[in-house]
Amino acid sequence: MTSASDIQSSSSPSDVAQAVSTDTQHAFGDVAGQAPEPSPPRLVHADRPEEEITELGVSEAIAVAVALQRRGFLDGARQLYERILAIAPDHPDVLHFSSLLLHKQGDSVRGLERLRRAIALCPDAPGMWINLGNVLLSLNRHAEAGEAYERSASLCPDDAGLLNNLGVLRRAQGRHDEAEVALRRAIALAPQFVDAYNNLGNVLRERGRLAEAVELYMRAITVAPRHPETRKLLAIAYQRLGEADKAAEIYRAWLEEEPDNPVPRHYLIACTGTDVPARASDAFVEVTFDRFAASFDSRLEGLLYRAPQVLADAAAAIYGEPAKHLEVLDAGCGTGLCGPLLAPYARRLVGVDLSGEMLARAQSRSLYDALHKAELTAFLASAQQEYDLVISADTLCYFGELTEVAVAAYSALKAGGYLAFTVEALDESQGSAGHRLEGHGRYAHARSYLHSTFTTAGFVDLQVEAAHLRIEAGLPVRGYVVSCRKPPEDVRS
Repeated sequence: MTSASDIQSSSSPSDVAQAVSTDTQHAFGDVAGQAPEPSPPRLVHADRPEEEITELGVSEAIAVAVALQRRGFLDGARQLYERILAIAPDHPDVLHFSSLLLHKQGDSVRGLERLRRAIALCPDAPGMWINLGNVLLSLNRHAEAGEAYERSASLCPDDAGLLNNLGVLRRAQGRHDEAEVALRRAIALAPQFVDAYNNLGNVLRERGRLAEAVELYMRAITVAPRHPETRKLLAIAYQRLGEADKAAEIYRAWLEEEPDNPVPRHYLIACTGTDVPARASDAFVEVTFDRFAASFDSRLEGLLYRAPQVLADAAAAIYGEPAKHLEVLDAGCGTGLCGPLLAPYARRLVGVDLSGEMLARAQSRSLYDALHKAELTAFLASAQQEYDLVISADTLCYFGELTEVAVAAYSALKAGGYLAFTVEALDESQGSAGHRLEGHGRYAHARSYLHSTFTTAGFVDLQVEAAHLRIEAGLPVRGYVVSCRKPPEDVRS
């Protein structure tokens, strides 16, 4: 799995979205709820630090709210924005900045409404149009995002950040020639623009022009030697060129500088095949998926991501017409892409994931009866005979050894309940253990391994069907759709 270069926000106190650069899958996750936000800093007079500020004018309050937002005190910033809007409901800056905060917190519907109000008040502000395009792009509303970017371009035609974002949008639309033109122009206008180099490299890599992509990633590293996304993109490009030793050098250097970073550690293992763990670490999964949660849906749409639909088809084959009568678990729910497809079957729909940022976006869909931040195996093991159906879309590709999770899934299902999931396919001749950690950071599994593991766990009626799960670097990714049933009576000794 590769990662992402940021879409550039304009005139905003926080990042709006990200342009995820390659294929990504759902995370898995532990414990309901999220950690409480830290208390915001106490506001004091600069010349009298012993005295706390109790009253602010509108402009001072806006400055404080923006500072809180930039520092990550989102709830405090949101409360202050709402207090300002109560007395100045048509203040365009407050509408603009608070709309970005709402979007970041997963309330994109209200955020869009507020951003459009700001634009109605300031129709010639190019930064607002850029951010409108960013939000719409992250929501997969590509045509509207294009209109917003074009409007901004008419107001500010030589904005490199806008051209970068337009290139990201055109790539997501499959309009690669236009994406390349926009990104090359962005680089010409801003030769130190690292994200534009990365995004152009991604376009060329998807078109099979790997050598050119490597050159661009190397130029990006020259501009920003410690840029994490550039390092990862360059290393993965080297691997695809068959130069795994160069990829390993990049990961080792990165790890020497950041010895506690789970990302280069995981990719170095994937690159070298040394000391491969039974599954990806919780830290790697959480950091990775929190990083690009805002752009997850948009990027997967561009990859023609099919896992949720093929699993919905599997559910239809099992149950026929949906009747909202099942207890359903979306195991590794991510942003909730499976939610709309599973809800018609569910009397109760539960989601579990390890990424808090992903869960915030799943919550905004208003489809789940409960969402839990939890490690998947532990969560399943704690849910004794609770579910009629457990669905897992591209989550078990972050597990190599599946025995433990298979046993836990069996225990979580009611008698007669079904498990259905997707994994990436491994040729039988590869990986003697029946699974292998690939260079892109995900595990692939052999058909025979899937059969033996889930049959041994007690499942019956096992079916393993070949499927194309998405497009990666212009090619379909081979996978398996697996479905199996817990017997009506548990006959295991």
